[in-house]
Amino acid sequence: MHDGIPIALGYLVVSFTLGIAARNAGLSPAEGFLASLLNNASAGEYAGFTVIAADAPYLTIILLTLVANARYLLMSCVISQKFAPDTSIWHRIFVAFDITDEIFGITIARKGYVAPFYNYGAMAVAMPGWSIGTLLGIVAGNILPPSVVSALSVALYGMFLWIIVPPARADRVVGALVTASFAASFAAAHIGVLAALSAGTRTILLTVVLAGLGAALSPIAEKAGAAENSAASEKEDA
Repeated sequence: MHDGIPIALGYLVVSFTLGIAARNAGLSPAEGFLASLLNNASAGEYAGFTVIAADAPYLTIILLTLVANARYLLMSCVISQKFAPDTSIWHRIFVAFDITDEIFGITIARKGYVAPFYNYGAMAVAMPGWSIGTLLGIVAGNILPPSVVSALSVALYGMFLWIIVPPARADRVVGALVTASFAASFAAAHIGVLAALSAGTRTILLTVVLAGLGAALSPIAEKAGAAENSAASEKEDA
């Protein structure tokens, strides 16, 4: 559980800003808490709050959340390989429920096989931190002056910039895709056919198209470290 404490503290800060977005979408503190408890993903959750605020259909909310969180499909596959072959399917399913970037990182960093209860311990600390942060953000949004709430809303965009700027500077392809996504999003909002679509539908289409284009034009080669880790696990199993 101790590995989950730093994660929980970080989640508390980040999800507080998500709480402001949830409050702007009209969610109550209880609804925001439940939303964060069931969806521990900043990008996916923010996308969901955005389309909820736009009064989008349930299907749009589901599809947008699925697309925004698609990377967790790959993370779950990798985490599954970190468990011993005799680990039950139920343990794998329960662990996959709360695969986040940070929990994925601490799990992969451990050598050899990992017991599911290691993940349960981290989840038991991290999940409440994320949910409570969202709840506090909604409560704060309801009692603070509008000018302060507006300023806190901008903090969330700062967080996303912090996420995309370093990889964009390190990789020209990522930088080009980020720039293209901004341009495409602006253009789609003003082009006849696409402009007629809801904001959520446009986001889904742009995410799938741009992500697929990036994967096709610049596929990521398998890292040597991943192969070495797999070989080490096979040796331990033998």
